[in-house]
Amino acid sequence: MSSGEKRKDYISWDEYFMSIAKLSAMRSKDPNTQVGACIVSNDNRILSIGYNGAPNGFDDEKFPWSREGENLNTKYPYVCHAEMNAILNYRGSKKDLESAKIYVDLFPCNECAKIIIQSGIKQVIYLSDKYADSENNIASRRLFDECGVTYKKLEIEHGRKIIIEL
Repeated sequence: MSSGEKRKDYISWDEYFMSIAKLSAMRSKDPNTQVGACIVSNDNRILSIGYNGAPNGFDDEKFPWSREGENLNTKYPYVCHAEMNAILNYRGSKKDLESAKIYVDLFPCNECAKIIIQSGIKQVIYLSDKYADSENNIASRRLFDECGVTYKKLEIEHGRKIIIEL
């Protein structure tokens, strides 16, 4: 029986969009790092999603997923990051990306920061900044600060879990 009151345990917009980014990350074939991204308009409409992976046409079975070894035999010079894929997957007007926000598991690297800036996205919401002290992430923050892109860590209530059953 309904008491006539709305539910109290629904998720926030930030939790909703970050959950979609996390769900997208589950499509990644990367055995070490799975990252997802969700781009949202300023009126809370999902514009695009993406996850980190091999470029279109590069067979996942032949892709070098290794993190160590000779650079050309690792994933680093080849992998497309979630942010890049989400921006490139968008099929609408570039104008719609202006003033949008992007939700990502991991704070963007400097290359993704440049792509985010050039696309017109104005806010980055992230869960983890585990590489905060790396030169790439220091450069990302410098780029965002200089170009007027705000960023914030999504603070989740301690112990909060969102479980989806299929």
